[in-house]
Amino acid sequence: MIDSIKTVSALVTTSGLSDISSETTTTTLGAQAAQPTEAASSFAKVMSDMATDAVDTLKLSEVKSFQGIRGEATTREVVDAVMNAEQALQTAIAIRDKVVTAYLEVARMQI
Repeated sequence: MIDSIKTVSALVTTSGLSDISSETTTTTLGAQAAQPTEAASSFAKVMSDMATDAVDTLKLSEVKSFQGIRGEATTREVVDAVMNAEQALQTAIAIRDKVVTAYLEVARMQI
């Protein structure tokens, strides 16, 4: 069941944005010379990372649940893992709802 969520990363790939470049910024802290920071991540990369983290959290919860059934994990560990999975799932659902709402608003715009 959880493996089917992995297909979310296929949905966030972008092919038309390859010619857009991101700027690097420089920072100066105290006596340090200016050093470039990492380039800003793309929206697709951020969403893909979040989906991967959610899937990993759900899998960890599943593993902890089975360990709890076998007596290899404490009740506290199982409850913590399940609550983390629930929070990750609720976050993913909230983000999905916001993305769908934004898409519907863009679709209703008059050109």
